[in-house]
Amino acid sequence: MAELTVDLTYGTALYEAAKETGKEQLILDEGLQILDIIEKEEDLHLFIKFPTIAAEEKKKVISSVFEGKICTELLNFLYVLIDKRRIAHIKGIMKVYKDLCDKEDGVSYGTVVSVEALSPERLAQVEDETSRLLQTKVRLTNELDPDLIGGVKVLINGKMIDASLRKKFDDMASELAAR
Repeated sequence: MAELTVDLTYGTALYEAAKETGKEQLILDEGLQILDIIEKEEDLHLFIKFPTIAAEEKKKVISSVFEGKICTELLNFLYVLIDKRRIAHIKGIMKVYKDLCDKEDGVSYGTVVSVEALSPERLAQVEDETSRLLQTKVRLTNELDPDLIGGVKVLINGKMIDASLRKKFDDMASELAAR
């Protein structure tokens, strides 16, 4: 629970600061790149998380890796996280930040369930159709369910759009049973 509070507090603070400077997208892009680097470089990941390493030493390393490659505001934010011993929360903080950016942009996330994996083009088409239907920007991930037989189900914001063959067969069976 405390981790969620830390993530929410710092993620919101970063978002508000980015909004004041008009750098929301820049900080999002750079923050996600930082996460990618930290996850790929195991030594860096362990170094910044290790609690007994002095903050000044961590700042020197962060500076040597990121200075001149990311905006000053984000670099200073990393320094604050180090000083406050919150740098280990960077992944959760960036998730909160991204969620706030998406909320501001009106983006909703959901799932499209299909029998086979959708091509990127087909997934984009389903996103566009769902966006028009729900009147909001929609980003979907694809999950597989062989029981559908064909068609798709879209699950987003507690709503389900069922355009599967299984649903059509179930509807026909209900109609026939009612006669």
